[in-house]
Amino acid sequence: MSDTLIEACVNSAESALEAQKGGALRVELCGNLMEGGTTPSYGTIKLARDKLDIGLNVIIRPRGGDFCYSDLEFDIMTQDIKVAKEAGVDGVVIGILAIDSTIDIQRSHYLIELARPMTVTFHRAFDMTADPFMALEDLKRLGVNRILTSGQRPSAMEGLPLLAELVRAAGNDIVIMPGVGVDAENIRQLAAGTGAREFHVLAERQLMSPMQYKNSRVFMGGDPDLPEYSRPVTDWEKIRAICAAAASLRDA
Repeated sequence: MSDTLIEACVNSAESALEAQKGGALRVELCGNLMEGGTTPSYGTIKLARDKLDIGLNVIIRPRGGDFCYSDLEFDIMTQDIKVAKEAGVDGVVIGILAIDSTIDIQRSHYLIELARPMTVTFHRAFDMTADPFMALEDLKRLGVNRILTSGQRPSAMEGLPLLAELVRAAGNDIVIMPGVGVDAENIRQLAAGTGAREFHVLAERQLMSPMQYKNSRVFMGGDPDLPEYSRPVTDWEKIRAICAAAASLRDA
């Protein structure tokens, strides 16, 4: 079996370095993972590029929520792609849908052409399309390099049957990259069941704040149930375990 590539979803330049330490060969750099990921700051992109030796993809998503964007939001995406290209990243991760949940062909084509020679991944907006096989053919024609998908289910394990069909339908034209809930315990099953060779993983731990005084009467976020004195950071040991499990596929 050929080599399996592990891409780590990361929320900061710090997390990107942790993913590299764990053996990931590529990261998808995002901000605001609680919203599914939005475009990180220029400083985050630049520092990650300067310090990483592995592949760096950056999500181009102006907000959380759906994937039907206004003209202003689309203009923001074009500017963010230019920033990513200037920073020297390897690829961008995009996703735009029309109001009927089909791929927005015209806008996607514009962003893809703007992004070149960077690679282009179409993110889990794909999982919100009404017809995944029509969407797959549209993305093939657009020249997208890969599709990140959970098989239109809450996790890749639940979406395994559709993922297997998508891998077969994609052939050598486009990479199908399963994501959501992929870990060291299930990656072998996912690889065997789908035939996929790239996997998208999220592996985090909570890093406690060094603050000595904590004012519990004041809350800065929108959700009082979210911790304010700890933050998620990529867990390099979990990444290493996933990479080790993936490496064992070579001998299968």
